Amino acid sequence: MRALPTPLAPLLGRRPGPDTEPDRVIVDLSGPYPAQRRPGLAALLQRTSSLDSLAERLDRIGEADWVKSVVVRVRGLTADLATAGAIAGLLAHLAERKHVVAYLEQVSMTGLLATAPVPDVVAPESADVSVPGLAGEQIYLGAFLRGHGIGFENLRIGEYKSALTPFSQDHMDDAQREQLGAYLDSAESSWVHALAAGRGVSEDAARGWLDAGLTSAAELLEVGLITRIAYDDELVTVADTSLARTLDLLRRQHTGAGRRTPLRVRPDGVAVVPVVGAIVSGSSGGGPPVPVLGGPRAGSDTVVAALRRADRDEHTKAIVLFVDSGGGSALASDVIHRAVVACRKPVVAVMGSVAGSGGYYVLAGADHVLASPFTLTGSIGVVIGKPVLTEFSDRHGFNAEPVGREDALALSTARPFTDAQRERMTKLMGEVYARFVDRVATGRGLTPARVDELGRGRIWSGRDAVGLGLVDALGDLRDGLAYARRLAGLPADAPARPVRTGLTVPGLPTLGTDPAAALEALWPFGTEHVLAWMDPVRIR
Repeated sequence: MRALPTPLAPLLGRRPGPDTEPDRVIVDLSGPYPAQRRPGLAALLQRTSSLDSLAERLDRIGEADWVKSVVVRVRGLTADLATAGAIAGLLAHLAERKHVVAYLEQVSMTGLLATAPVPDVVAPESADVSVPGLAGEQIYLGAFLRGHGIGFENLRIGEYKSALTPFSQDHMDDAQREQLGAYLDSAESSWVHALAAGRGVSEDAARGWLDAGLTSAAELLEVGLITRIAYDDELVTVADTSLARTLDLLRRQHTGAGRRTPLRVRPDGVAVVPVVGAIVSGSSGGGPPVPVLGGPRAGSDTVVAALRRADRDEHTKAIVLFVDSGGGSALASDVIHRAVVACRKPVVAVMGSVAGSGGYYVLAGADHVLASPFTLTGSIGVVIGKPVLTEFSDRHGFNAEPVGREDALALSTARPFTDAQRERMTKLMGEVYARFVDRVATGRGLTPARVDELGRGRIWSGRDAVGLGLVDALGDLRDGLAYARRLAGLPADAPARPVRTGLTVPGLPTLGTDPAAALEALWPFGTEHVLAWMDPVRIR
């Protein structure tokens, strides 16, 4: 059939055989599934589906009377573990209304997690199988940078605060290895729990799958990870286009009391405010193409304006703050935190794959906090750092001549901190950390001593954070919206509306011949060098 692109509509299908009328839907799961659609022109250019658009699509499929079965084909799913867990929740909800079959050509940890609640999981005989458990990997550049004449100042509060250690060290220290190991153990236990529940086996049996060295669909079937071996054409045949039924799946449903609500009526609902990417002062934007800091930026001006707009809106009765950020500027994080606390309406915070450091700071004052068991959170701590180009500049003939007060050039890359500068920076970090601890203690009902004990830059899984009091419950964005509706006394089908934050895409930085100027042009935090920021770690 000539189908609409998958991000817009699922494919129609029918049973293999002589049937001519489509009675089932094929949904392809592929790509990373960011939490929300990008606004404006970016949405038109985005070819991959978002998590909220997938939720809408599955809801429409669940409401369609003519759909008897849904085949979910998992192909090239690159979502992180937290997103895969959220997809599992969507499929579990769909499986309550329709017969759902999952078809996995690549059998991976994330693909199995996303389809854990599906009762019928199928793989072809030639499936690519990789179920090795979880691991993390981090690149350390300290030796490489020093070999090129570049040092790195790394001041931090807390032995676990490792945001800048990939630049200042050439190996992983004991504290980082300890906290990453604890996170991976927790995340793996959550995976085991989800798969054991979905396949109806004990957790010991599910954990054994990770040590079994499974390599084929036949072995997956033998141990119970899948329910049968088949190719997709044995499950469903793609049907010719049925315009009426395709439009039925595309049409937005505006239901209320069993009938459509007139479009001119704007019912009461919940506002969704995203904090996605590095937290910076100013406006949100696309960010420079830097491997470590690239991607979206959550600007405090933009986020605060969205929160205040939602708080003033008479038809908004609660706010969901969705945070998927490893932090950023300590100043910007505090400004957003202030706006959250100032909201007169209930604020429910939902963590995505990561809500650490400044990403935790901004939500610490929310009325209720949810996290995925796979969320990386915590990292309550502060860092200040800078590259030192003294030897590099000597090698290449760059000569930075200082004039004026020495302390005014403390953040210059031309030379390391003096003892007096290092003392002043340490004092500044202490003040920021004390403020951070106070905000968390007040928002979470903990003592400052307890927050410091949980802090010191240490990361936690969402699952562990619940037991520690940093998070209230496990859940995803769908759960957060449901909780916000209950807090506000709204019906379960009250609408959720994103508050547009005006994403901008700045021009690329202009790099001159001065290496210090080049580094500054790529620095997304402006003149702010006090960071509540956690380092990115690739979990596989």
